[in-house]
Amino acid sequence: MSRLYVIRHGKPAAVWGGDDDDPGLDAAGQAQANAARDWLLALPPGERPSRVVSSPLRRCRETAQPTAEALGVEVEIDPVVGEIPTPGALAAADRPGWLRKVFGGTWREIEGDLDYEGWRTAIVRYLAGRGGAAVFSHYVAINAAVSKLAGEDKVLTFRPDHASISVFETDGDTLTLVAKGPEAVTGVL
Repeated sequence: MSRLYVIRHGKPAAVWGGDDDDPGLDAAGQAQANAARDWLLALPPGERPSRVVSSPLRRCRETAQPTAEALGVEVEIDPVVGEIPTPGALAAADRPGWLRKVFGGTWREIEGDLDYEGWRTAIVRYLAGRGGAAVFSHYVAINAAVSKLAGEDKVLTFRPDHASISVFETDGDTLTLVAKGPEAVTGVL
């Protein structure tokens, strides 16, 4: 079995639903990125990640960069661990309301033009093949993996804090949750 670390991005400079749809990190988020790097580097050599994977969004890339630099590797960008896809017909201004509704429901109830249960399954399958990596992702994507592994249909089963590190194990096919990272005290924002 190989360890896999899934890290929620650090605190962004703007909240979701704001004018900037791809904000970077604020000063607190940059400190969180450095703290995540330090935590990962303090792991025993056999458990320390050797690869760094990130969502394409800036807040994840900026959270991943200190770890990649410390490990001497490039950040591998992969949209599979990106944000939950917004339905194609939904205007950007309507995304916050759509997300609030999504957060209160189940994976099967999500309205949109995508198979969100399939999206959740694809994330778990993807992570199962990333043993030895630190994967920098998002609130809902992390919930997709945790809820699927727990057999839970609710979208929000876990409130990972900014730069929260959840630990998984994989044999390349099967993904197992070892430990959820610290949870946010105040919900998504």
